[in-house]
Amino acid sequence: MKFTLKAGLILLFIMSLSNTQAQEQKTEFDHNFSHVVYFWLKNPESTQDREAFLKSLKNFMSKSEYAQTKFIGEPAGTPREVVDGSFTYSLILSFPSKEIQDKYQQEPAHVKFVEESQHLWEKVVVYDSVGI
Repeated sequence: MKFTLKAGLILLFIMSLSNTQAQEQKTEFDHNFSHVVYFWLKNPESTQDREAFLKSLKNFMSKSEYAQTKFIGEPAGTPREVVDGSFTYSLILSFPSKEIQDKYQQEPAHVKFVEESQHLWEKVVVYDSVGI
């Protein structure tokens, strides 16, 4: 009985490692197309606005069928002359191609996010680039 329980625990551990590796592969950065977005909220000091924005953004990210890398960030607090830390939040996404990123722009989850959150930001800057 001990061997069976031990073998079961080992199998469970191996399966969880495989699942973790599969999840990591899903979020691996695709070097073909990157979409980097910076948001400046109108009221960055407002806890309510920040929570509403993040809730909408995270909901959108959980439903996006096209974005591979899904990174949400905020300024890292690295004050150097070349660092712009004036934004409130950043979003970094990657796609296998420009065509897939074009589909992402029209997907219902993205459209809904823009519609429900655009009143919260005063400025958005996007940097799209393709790999070389």
